[in-house]
Amino acid sequence: MTERTTLEIIAPTVEEAISQGLVQLGLTADAVSVEVLDAGNKGLFGLGKPQVRVRLTVVPKGGSNTVETEPVAEPKKEAKRLEPKSKPSPASDAGVEQNQDKPAPMVEAESQPEHDPLLDHTEAVISKMLYLLNLEAQVSAHYGTKERDGRRNIQVDIRGKDLSVLIGRRSETLGAFQYVASLIVGKETQQFVQLVVDVEGYRDRREKQLLQMAQRMAEQVSKSGRRQTLEPMPSSERRVIHIALRDHPDVKTESTGEEPYRKVVILPKDS
Repeated sequence: MTERTTLEIIAPTVEEAISQGLVQLGLTADAVSVEVLDAGNKGLFGLGKPQVRVRLTVVPKGGSNTVETEPVAEPKKEAKRLEPKSKPSPASDAGVEQNQDKPAPMVEAESQPEHDPLLDHTEAVISKMLYLLNLEAQVSAHYGTKERDGRRNIQVDIRGKDLSVLIGRRSETLGAFQYVASLIVGKETQQFVQLVVDVEGYRDRREKQLLQMAQRMAEQVSKSGRRQTLEPMPSSERRVIHIALRDHPDVKTESTGEEPYRKVVILPKDS
């Protein structure tokens, strides 16, 4: 079950978008209202297959669910209310066991606070960017932990099929996507916004790899007494290495080179 009471889905058809959303939310069709944000146009520069964008909102007890569509410039067939043929099961990566005898999804939805306009707008911007790239994905945004200055960044989780193109080599594409999205959201909301965009849990997996590599290379430096230079990394990944080894008894770290080829060097403390 997601932390949010709304979810935006991009898919080839309205029916597929609704089915994907219900699977992620772990709900049935009568527990949500559906709004068709985009009835389906060609992708960026008019290329690619049409995609629709749908928003699912959890309906409180006693509410009614509807399927709404945005007005479009050209007349189109009226969108029909569509329901999946079978009841979807909860998302496999939700990490929460649910008792089938209890209406857990509805109870959780009732306890949610009102929609946060900034989070809703962030999800809308990211969804639109993915739509223009002809990528099918589900977008969810929530606030991260507070920084020292009291600000909280916005964590954006993107899940879908064939999203490796959004990560790119050394996560350069993901970094650029994150930067552009932060600029757009900040400009449109007239405030500083720092987004941290993740794709299919890539950042967590990458951080674990970096931590393992940092410890392995530190051990080599400690035993050999010779410095080791790591591969070029973006600043966020270099920071992981620096933090991981800052309290190491035998080694220290420093960065060298110019972007985008800046690297971390691990060297003995007595050098």
